[in-house]
Amino acid sequence: MSSDPKAHLHRYLKTAREALLWKLDGLSEYDVRRPLTPTGTNLLGLVKHVAGVEQEYFGACLGRPFGETLPWIDNGDTNADMFATADESRESILSLHARVTAFADSSIEELPLDAPGVVPWWPEDRKHVTLHLLLVHMIAETNRHCGHADILREGLDGAAGLRAAVSNLPDEDWPAHWNRVEQAAKEAAART
Repeated sequence: MSSDPKAHLHRYLKTAREALLWKLDGLSEYDVRRPLTPTGTNLLGLVKHVAGVEQEYFGACLGRPFGETLPWIDNGDTNADMFATADESRESILSLHARVTAFADSSIEELPLDAPGVVPWWPEDRKHVTLHLLLVHMIAETNRHCGHADILREGLDGAAGLRAAVSNLPDEDWPAHWNRVEQAAKEAAART
């Protein structure tokens, strides 16, 4: 049995990307954009953020310019990548994400895992990296935001799971399960 570590890592990144995008399917323009936490976290903003981060890590950090300037970079708004403005369409954000992932995929496919890179905003002792480390980082980053998206989407309409065809959740009477969890929380709180 042969193993291709780069192919395995790339597959995990692609799976996480697909899961994140699926969270937007079937939602209204308002629901993909509206702030769903006190810090303004929203589904389309997560996609925009991940696209921006991925183009930096698999682009400039590896000495491979993306070829497009993202308009929110260096505009003075530190959270501009975390939401879509009224002038940024869902289609434009999804198109950017597609262009970035195609670009990132080319970097991943063309470079060896030990290709050197530099992440200038990381601490001095960690800023010298390899493609391998950047892949691991982006898998973690994308999956972290998939977790955010899971919770946001479930709160909007109850849709949960990895993707439409693969829920990765057990068959469960969810209202009954919720009641069990609530009861356990009340009992534990009463004991303290």
